[in-house]
Amino acid sequence: MENQVLSPLMQRFIGHFGEMGSRWGINRTVGQIYALLYICGRALNADEIADYLSFSRSNVSMGLKELQSWRLVKLLHKPNDRREYFEPPGDIWDIFKVLLEERRRREIEPTLSMLRDALLEPAGNKDDKQVQERMREMYELIELSSSWFDEVQRLSPETLVSLMKMGAKVKKLLDVREKFRLGSHPDKE
Repeated sequence: MENQVLSPLMQRFIGHFGEMGSRWGINRTVGQIYALLYICGRALNADEIADYLSFSRSNVSMGLKELQSWRLVKLLHKPNDRREYFEPPGDIWDIFKVLLEERRRREIEPTLSMLRDALLEPAGNKDDKQVQERMREMYELIELSSSWFDEVQRLSPETLVSLMKMGAKVKKLLDVREKFRLGSHPDKE
């Protein structure tokens, strides 16, 4: 196969994703493979990926398995072609949701489980009671965040964009609601 050539812009994007991958808990190779698949705009097989990125075929295979475990790539087959092809979800919002769901499953749920178990244990002394109270605060915050996340997952991308664009306006809306709830009026202040 002829060596695939990436433009400088593509190289910069792929290189950045590789660097960021280690900060997100994946290795550089996996980050670069994902970046290539994302910007390429078509399904690629492992040989093409290896050629584009000058990676060994075994590194590409391991990276693709990792991306599949995160549900960030889909496996495809083409008619009359025995090779496996890979592509990310087509919609950026789907990618965002999958990433959040996977982070939740891998990081948040085990923490909630540990906190639940720790809160069910009898406190042996005053220090343990204080520790459990701090754990309860953490548990309640994480539970609240998880419930909020569940609600956000049900919103359409258009609604999410509108909500995000509102930014600080949401706080102003909540402030107005609070004033009405308490029975005060802006002209009385």
